[in-house]
Amino acid sequence: MFLPITSDEVKKLKWDSVDIIFVTGDAYIDSSYIGVALLGKYLLNNGFKVAVIPQPNLDSDEIKRFGEPNLFWGVTAGSVDSMVANYTSLLKKRKSDDYTPGGQNNKRPDRAVIKYVNLIRQHFKNTKPIIIGGIEASLRRIAHYDYWSDSIKRSILFDSKADYLVYGMAELTTLQIAQSLKNNLPINKINGLCYISKEPVDDYIKLADFEDLLKDKHKLTDCYLQLYANNDPLNANGLMQKHDNRYLIHNPPMRHLSEAEIDEIYNLDFENNPHPLYKEKIKAMETIGDSITTHRGCYGECNFCAIAVHQGATIISRSQESILKEVKKISQCRDFKGYIKDLGGPTANMYRVECAKKLKSGKCKDKRCIADGICSSLKISHKSQLNLLEKVSKMSSVKKAFIASGIRPDLIYNDKSYGKLYLNKLIGDHVSGQLKIAPEHTDENVLKLMGKPPQKELLRKFVKDFYEISKKHGKKQFLTYYMIAAHPGCNINQMKDAKNFMEKELHCHPEQVQIFTPLPLTISSLMYFLEYDPFEKKKIFVEKGLKGKSAQKELFSAKFKTRSKNPGKHKHNPRNMK
Repeated sequence: MFLPITSDEVKKLKWDSVDIIFVTGDAYIDSSYIGVALLGKYLLNNGFKVAVIPQPNLDSDEIKRFGEPNLFWGVTAGSVDSMVANYTSLLKKRKSDDYTPGGQNNKRPDRAVIKYVNLIRQHFKNTKPIIIGGIEASLRRIAHYDYWSDSIKRSILFDSKADYLVYGMAELTTLQIAQSLKNNLPINKINGLCYISKEPVDDYIKLADFEDLLKDKHKLTDCYLQLYANNDPLNANGLMQKHDNRYLIHNPPMRHLSEAEIDEIYNLDFENNPHPLYKEKIKAMETIGDSITTHRGCYGECNFCAIAVHQGATIISRSQESILKEVKKISQCRDFKGYIKDLGGPTANMYRVECAKKLKSGKCKDKRCIADGICSSLKISHKSQLNLLEKVSKMSSVKKAFIASGIRPDLIYNDKSYGKLYLNKLIGDHVSGQLKIAPEHTDENVLKLMGKPPQKELLRKFVKDFYEISKKHGKKQFLTYYMIAAHPGCNINQMKDAKNFMEKELHCHPEQVQIFTPLPLTISSLMYFLEYDPFEKKKIFVEKGLKGKSAQKELFSAKFKTRSKNPGKHKHNPRNMK
């Protein structure tokens, strides 16, 4: 079933009231890829009546369609931070929104979390608790640098005037909140929760006061590093931060889901379609339709990426049985054509690859898993994913299962037992014309600031192997490279060198070149704001001018003067591949 989004649907369900109302900046797609759908179905499965108000009009009273909830309001900007959804890295208004029917970007307001909380309070005085969450709230949970206003902002919990904030993926936190409120129990001690208090908590780590950050912005460095050091539930402390005369209380993270729990969540009864009320196409379905999540989290911990601070740096994998069950369900849909579009996670080949020490004691606080080369404690094996791919491929209803969510070549080459076999299997059977890799850059100094190891030798080897294996299998396919321009530490000459390397040595022309966007709470946004490397403790160059940023991208994106002598490695003309 779909969660109700109209009062008529609530009546048809014979509900006399609703326990929880979610308000979201996305259209309602009933898919495990959509946070509101996932949380809503999870709460519904645990006995709570849940309704959704998608993309409410701020100038109407449609927020009143269900009345007040019995327990709480849940507010999210949606699957994408509203400022990222609405503006390019050069601060130009985006015309399209993949999560809006018809694609026009006219439904999700700027700073949607704040706007939606204000909308609720406008129509409901002294209402039930308003709890904010999702990527927009999670990445603004403490005082942070905000790129769009170029300033330090308070925790969004203060600016929104919500009652509570849940951070991370939040299933267990949200369920515990619902159960506690139903039984009239306090919720302030639930992990994964932030709240406001007049009093500090004795054993929590005190971050720099918001007012002190305004006087000395460099104090923001310790706030970010403390947050990252206390983001693993197995070894995290609670945090607190004073804003004026009150405290943000940041409880430790909620524990990791067990395999049984993540299986239960992803095997809930999702419709895997937009709500039937929508008549226009929702572009996001092109990506998430017929795609399957195999795991969460990423221990790559790239400094520009929000995944580790939101989903966590520990890989939480589903069982093969759970994944196969979902494949079977998808294959029974009327419009299934036999192709699984993606079988992966934030990094596809991290499935079931984790450090035993981290799983027992928590993430190391003094080093990262793969940023400076793969840690010896991380035992890389692609055996589980190979086994999974084989089982999915043998299902009679599946013609092909593709991996489209990106891979880490360094993990493949580190795996001496199964890496070569995995690479052959991947390229031979599970690439839908193109394979995504994300070198991001080629300059070692820039890569180090990004939190990535050197790439040149790795790229030379991987590109050579990819096209040789493709040719062996008779495949005309190519690589898609994701590159970043204007990351802190990167100047125009380094972009020129990167372009020359890609052209002369890899014989390719990457089209996916993004200008760096300083996402809240990422280490790279801290570097951007302070023009400072917090690890090496030294000043760095940062391109802040919009023209300078554009110049870096345009230089790299410009068509090469000469065609590659090896058309088999040239992205622009895949028909020439031999």
